[in-house]
Amino acid sequence: MIPRLHARAHSPREPLAKALGRPLSPNEGLTEYTVVAHWPGLDYYTPDDEQRTWTSVEWAEHLEDPYLEHPFAASPDDDRHAILHLDVRLHPDDRELTGPEWSETAHRFARAAGIEVPGAAEHGWRWIAVQGQPGRLDLIANLIHLDGTWRTPPADILRRLADEARRIEQDLHLIPVRTGTTQWSAARTVPTASAQLAGVLTQLADEQAGPLATVRGLVEHTAYRIARQPGAAGTDTAHRLELIARRLHAIQQDLDATAAHLAQPRAAAAPAAARRTTHRSP
Repeated sequence: MIPRLHARAHSPREPLAKALGRPLSPNEGLTEYTVVAHWPGLDYYTPDDEQRTWTSVEWAEHLEDPYLEHPFAASPDDDRHAILHLDVRLHPDDRELTGPEWSETAHRFARAAGIEVPGAAEHGWRWIAVQGQPGRLDLIANLIHLDGTWRTPPADILRRLADEARRIEQDLHLIPVRTGTTQWSAARTVPTASAQLAGVLTQLADEQAGPLATVRGLVEHTAYRIARQPGAAGTDTAHRLELIARRLHAIQQDLDATAAHLAQPRAAAAPAAARRTTHRSP
């Protein structure tokens, strides 16, 4: 399970479209199977007789409401990029999670990110969790608190998210990113050159302790910090760093695929056919 924190945005519309994998629609209603969790205060905010199957556009407007209700709320850097976007991806070989499991996962990451406080149901931050693509969960929140103040996530949010991901893996019996597939584990027991090289590539791509994971985490954290700086130059630099982080993630996936290919047992070569000799008459 790999959590990724995106650079903060001013609007929830693009993060929500990315979560769904398609453009927002004023007609398509998102059911509880897509919006698997939301901030507890929504139960107090929404009348009992109101239709809860909102369209994707209505969910985006709901997350935008704090901008209208608190037009002067701003970050410590005096910007209005209040939309936090976190996506979580399962290991490709993981089982399908149930709706309640996705919901539990969303609430646990919301608490780890500091945008949900137990016991404060009617007070807090607006957030929703979207399960719109296989093996992926997106959490989108507005950092403007219901009381009008801006609440910045904890400085160690990346570590908190990573630690919570490890705990969720254990609790839900998911594949830890540090071990890889069962094929790789089996390959490491075979003292072949291919298995040894596969082990090296697996270590490079390790999401828990691999060097590329460390570099990617630093790049993402830097992008998050730069995005908080005022001015368009900081936003452009943060976007470029986010693209670099995505390329690093793609490299990790390529290394994973290459390691899996090396670890696959090769079929034994067929014995060479005996050469047939031909007797020539003198």
